Amino acid sequence: MPVSRFQKILGLPIGCLLAVLLGVQTVWAQLNVVTTTEDIASLVQVVGGEWVTVQSLSRGYQDTHFVQAKPSLMVTVHKADLLIYQGMELEVGWLPLLIRGARNPKVFLGQPGNLDLSLSIDPIEVPQGALDRSMGDVHAFGNPHYNLGPSNIKPMVFMIADHLSELDPNHETQFKSNRNTFIKRFDARLDEWRQRMAPFKGQKVVTFHRTWSYFLREFGMQYVGTLEPVPGIQPSPPHLIRLSQLMNAQNVRLILQANYYRDKFSKLLAGKTGARVLALPPGVGGVPEAGDTIGLFDYLVNQITKALSNNE
Repeated sequence: MPVSRFQKILGLPIGCLLAVLLGVQTVWAQLNVVTTTEDIASLVQVVGGEWVTVQSLSRGYQDTHFVQAKPSLMVTVHKADLLIYQGMELEVGWLPLLIRGARNPKVFLGQPGNLDLSLSIDPIEVPQGALDRSMGDVHAFGNPHYNLGPSNIKPMVFMIADHLSELDPNHETQFKSNRNTFIKRFDARLDEWRQRMAPFKGQKVVTFHRTWSYFLREFGMQYVGTLEPVPGIQPSPPHLIRLSQLMNAQNVRLILQANYYRDKFSKLLAGKTGARVLALPPGVGGVPEAGDTIGLFDYLVNQITKALSNNE
């Protein structure tokens, strides 16, 4: 006698039977993780693997200080199980608006679905004393561009793995295995980057904004000054004259800036000093070659060593 479809279903093990009856497509529920930057999204994907879905609210070619709090991004945050942000006021102009508009209690401050990744690192350039608007867009908790310090990647990955494990303890072993595999690979590349940058230790550079402070500290390069007289304020002619005099006196031959800034002022300064302007991506996704964390640092080291070698 032919076996009916219903009889076939009844003959399945109970787990499979439930999957068929309930229309379940997978045996686990992926965590829906939303991040404010592609840098964080890249690390979450490395650690979470197939047990997470990840979306970034900004693109690597954008200035993360100034992202529009669009309704579409509120929808994205509304669906999140976990929101991870860079913190230290980097997203202060738009992230609170998204969280309020999303109406997702999971990601409210103090909830398990809200993770400030800056708590994993030791900040630098924390301002001392009273702050006022004359100081520009100063970040009260320190420089938020810690994603560009290679030594910060390890504690960031550890925090991500620990938090994913808290939310999904069934996959803790996999999360921590992925973490360890990545760190081993990253540490090997960090040794290589340090060797390549070693000849330029002590090299003096000027930057447009204090985007590169963690990177410069990592490789022993000396920060001389910024085109911005104070954070967020365009340079005036007197400021550029003073900066050019300083650069000529100290033989500074490299100007670094994020590639989303206009290069008009940098080129003007370069014309007065003979320095080279290097516009670089300040995060994952900023250029096609920087598709993940290792790709970003590969690209930065390649471009900077090439530029400095040509200046010698």
